[in-house]
Amino acid sequence: MQPSLLAQLTVPPVSEVKTGDGGLDSTLITIVIAAAVLVMVLLLVRTLYVRRKAARALAAPKALAPQTATAPLVELPKVVLPAGEAEVLRLAEAEAARKSAEELRSQRAALAAEGKGAEAQALKDQEEAAKKLAYQAQKSAEAEEKKRHEAEREESKRLAAELLATARAEEAAAKAAAAAEEKVRIEAQAGQTLSGGLQKTKNEGFMSGLNRLFGGAPRAIDEGVLAELEEVLFTADIGVKTAQGLVTMARDKAKRNELASADKLKDVIRTEVARIVDLRASHTLGGGGPPHVIMVVGVNGSGKTTTIGKLAAKATAAGKKVVLAAGDTFRAAAAEQLDVWAVRAHAQLVKGKEDSDPSAVIFEAIKLAKENGADLVIADTAGRLHTKTPLMEELKKVKRVIDKALPGAPHEVLLVLDSTNGQNAIMQARQFHDAVGITAIALTKLDGTAKGGVIIGICDELKLPVAWAGVGEKVADLRPFEPKEFVQALFD
Repeated sequence: MQPSLLAQLTVPPVSEVKTGDGGLDSTLITIVIAAAVLVMVLLLVRTLYVRRKAARALAAPKALAPQTATAPLVELPKVVLPAGEAEVLRLAEAEAARKSAEELRSQRAALAAEGKGAEAQALKDQEEAAKKLAYQAQKSAEAEEKKRHEAEREESKRLAAELLATARAEEAAAKAAAAAEEKVRIEAQAGQTLSGGLQKTKNEGFMSGLNRLFGGAPRAIDEGVLAELEEVLFTADIGVKTAQGLVTMARDKAKRNELASADKLKDVIRTEVARIVDLRASHTLGGGGPPHVIMVVGVNGSGKTTTIGKLAAKATAAGKKVVLAAGDTFRAAAAEQLDVWAVRAHAQLVKGKEDSDPSAVIFEAIKLAKENGADLVIADTAGRLHTKTPLMEELKKVKRVIDKALPGAPHEVLLVLDSTNGQNAIMQARQFHDAVGITAIALTKLDGTAKGGVIIGICDELKLPVAWAGVGEKVADLRPFEPKEFVQALFD
């Protein structure tokens, strides 16, 4: 047996070293050899330790790599499809052919042992044919299995795509709902309510007269109550025709004994007012075109340009691309004011020189909007003229030119009325409606007047819906007019 490495390197003790004249030299040599041996042992131990550590590292299971940012958002669902008829049939054929080959091999071995070589050879040919058939059937079955696995992968991808689309749609819906809630919250905080804007109408206008009439102790309906009602309504700003209609209705119901008390009469008037103002208007600032074109008309001082600016701000906040047309070229301040609003609302402004043709300016604005893919054009118009051309004739011309620039436009003709004008506002509405066909009305300055009842007269006499109500200076204070909210604000 070969001695171990340590045995081969063992140094004899010092006492066994021969000494003589060279005894000191022998001792030094022994010490050097012992030191060398010790170093070699240490190196050997270190090598063994490193090798064992490396082996343990290789044997240890590798940690899973963390998911990267590019990992799919939706895990692929596992899809297992049953084997098809063709695959099952091929597998059965392969199994039957293998069993046939085994039986033939056994029979062939028995014949060979009996010395029947010719018969054994014949069986060998049959055995080879059976093996070939088994191989072909197995390959066909594997091909069918491959198709099935491919179908499983495609179905898995399809389901994953559906899950991903659903997840993204839910995420988008959640974001949209959150944005809508935030918008409602901001508007509620920033803008005054319609009820707040109608405080003067309730406290000083015709509603204050009705509240005095119906307040206090219950009163039976008699001629005295009806006379007081007539006085309250005819001195209000709802218009003579509307006042006469309400009084006539009250007298008819009283004659038919349908009014048991003054409180009942107030309910009847409330119901009739709700019916009168229930004319729906669009608040979408869209629907025509593109671009959707709104022609805005009204006398100077009604708040027309400010209303245009606020509508533009609402539209751009909703993601619309807006073009403003400074069609009031007879008043330099109008274009300057609209320019300020265009910057504030992030809208594009098209304006001409002072005293230039308003129709030409609006035509160019619509042309630009079509070229740039804008969603909305809001066209300002003159409120009065310094020329021999009457205002209404000029507005008719503007409307014709708008239709020429974009057939079917304007899609809305919005009349801006100053509600502080009371019954005069009803007269203005009739004149503008006869000239250019008003589609909706924006009432401004409702918060500064007791004449908010003019809304009832406009809706009753002209059958024109009020689309917007201005109850303050902020953009959010131009509120969509809701008939039910209006009636509730007045009577509750």
